Amino acid sequence: MPGMNSGLNPADPTIVNAFRSALLHQWLIAAAIFVLLLLVWGATRTWVTVQATGGEAAAPGDGGGTTASAHPQDASTTAPAPASAAPRPAKAPAEPRARRLLRIGFGLIWVFDGILQAQPKMAAGMPSQVIEPTAANSPAWVQHLVNWGGTIWSYHPVQAGASAVWIQVGIGLWLILAERGWWSRAAGLASVGWGLVVWVFGESFGGIFAPGLTWLFGAPGAVLFYAVAGALIALPERAWRTPRTGRLILAGTGTFFIGMAVLQAWPGRGFWQGTAGGQPGTLTGMVQSMAQTSQPHLLSALVSSFASFTAAHGFAVNLFTVIALAVLGAAFLTGRPRLVRVAVIAAIVLCLADWVLIEDLGFLGGLGTDPNSMIPMILVFTAGYLALTPAPVAAEQTAAARTAAPWRDRLRPAEVRGAVGAVSARTAAAFGAIAIILVGAAPMAAASANRSADPIIAEAISGSTAALDQPAPAFRLTSQDGKQVTLASLRGKVVLLVFLDPVCVSDCPLIAQEVRAAGQLLGTDARQVELVAIVINPLYYSVAYTRAFDRQENLDTVPNWLYLTGSPGQLEKVWNGYGVTAQTSTGGAMVAHDDVAFVLDRSGHIREELSDDPGPGTTSSMSSYAVLLADAARQTLGQP
Repeated sequence: MPGMNSGLNPADPTIVNAFRSALLHQWLIAAAIFVLLLLVWGATRTWVTVQATGGEAAAPGDGGGTTASAHPQDASTTAPAPASAAPRPAKAPAEPRARRLLRIGFGLIWVFDGILQAQPKMAAGMPSQVIEPTAANSPAWVQHLVNWGGTIWSYHPVQAGASAVWIQVGIGLWLILAERGWWSRAAGLASVGWGLVVWVFGESFGGIFAPGLTWLFGAPGAVLFYAVAGALIALPERAWRTPRTGRLILAGTGTFFIGMAVLQAWPGRGFWQGTAGGQPGTLTGMVQSMAQTSQPHLLSALVSSFASFTAAHGFAVNLFTVIALAVLGAAFLTGRPRLVRVAVIAAIVLCLADWVLIEDLGFLGGLGTDPNSMIPMILVFTAGYLALTPAPVAAEQTAAARTAAPWRDRLRPAEVRGAVGAVSARTAAAFGAIAIILVGAAPMAAASANRSADPIIAEAISGSTAALDQPAPAFRLTSQDGKQVTLASLRGKVVLLVFLDPVCVSDCPLIAQEVRAAGQLLGTDARQVELVAIVINPLYYSVAYTRAFDRQENLDTVPNWLYLTGSPGQLEKVWNGYGVTAQTSTGGAMVAHDDVAFVLDRSGHIREELSDDPGPGTTSSMSSYAVLLADAARQTLGQP
């Protein structure tokens, strides 16, 4: 999966520091948005109250207290009826219990997942250590799709990592704060949309197309339950007032459990054996690997003990799992409240045992993205039971829904003031949560549209660049076309200068492609930039070798490309002048040399020196180096 791995160490300090800085900046933006919304809300409420009060005080015919004192009998006859005598509108029914459980439960999980995304290793480690291993056992088409999406993260680790934090925190807060109405249902739809994105690109469809699929490991993927819950939250509230929704949720859960029981019982998948041929079985191996995760010793000891138990009694463990899933599934399918209540309690116990002993809580080790499937699954089938037995609603509450006024009437100033005045602080905060999502989504959208990698990847690999301002050593060498080229002849242009071995088969072809890509990124500015390489091989230095290298790397069509060479004495003088070394191995099989690039300004002064070691040579690192070189050239073009 070439686009997935940037080759970076997840704990690289350059990436980690940039990630933390991005999170801090975006947090400040989010906090400012929240404060601004609350200030606007407070000011608007005050204005609406003043307008309403002022209107009543200015009512015509108001004679103050003199009228009442002069005509007490009139005051008594015109006094309003006691408040207790006035008919009160029916109170709206409370939010259904099942919907509230899903809304608040999954809201908290989304916030927790967002916090997990803020772990220091997540920016650089997510593509190569989370997404890629998940997709590794899936079919080629799944890997291709996931690689396409994961490339965005590996090319822009800081932006993508920070965006995921705020999108998930924002969705969670939106769900928690938006209690009723269309905007609460919209929060459910947002959970569906982002959940499916994560399920496809982050979990590779939950591994459903990979061998070894099992309920014990979290199939069909935790985030699919987030999407299911979001779809349920998006239903109109009237759908929760009858047992029908509960029956459908339980029927779906029961069918899923029975299907997982059949899959778990299927022979030849390694679950019936604790060990096979001296090697751990499928379940044993999974639990043993989870025990190696960085975690508290007590939990590690508990998981290790269960791994040993599974190795010794693998058949019994799998048999118990198959029977438990089948029985619970059948109980859910009956739809009988008493039986379902017992099944829900038993299923919660089973899911929690799996969550601790097999999934190992799911979020430990520094790169955990969520608590895995068991907690979301518990919330869904528990909500199904609560919806099966909805709380009774009084008839007057059911009839309390009012017909909305025509849209023209709702645009009248009095109606607008009333609507604005009715907005609660909780509603204003919910709009702040939507703004948080946008704070994350905007950088993600920008990263998706940018096909070039972030230069911070190259900076993390090669280290910081050195800003200089000193005359560049002069040279007189021969180009690949046999023409004499001097440093003086390049005056008036910015020069990107590198040193390449024409017979190298490792770093030099990669560096050449990075320089070529940098020239393309410069666009029209490329006419003011010369891409120059100087041979750094004391044995193979003739023009024939430079021409062959150009053809091999498709550089012979680049108009501003020069590959210069000369006699060994001429080359050595240039190497010494620029401080680069070349060492020939025994037998002359290869040459070890410095990978360094120089940026020369129009007057022939060195303005920047940077390492151009291609590092892992991944697509993202090569693209990042090209951007770094192009940015350095543009910066030098702008200097006097």
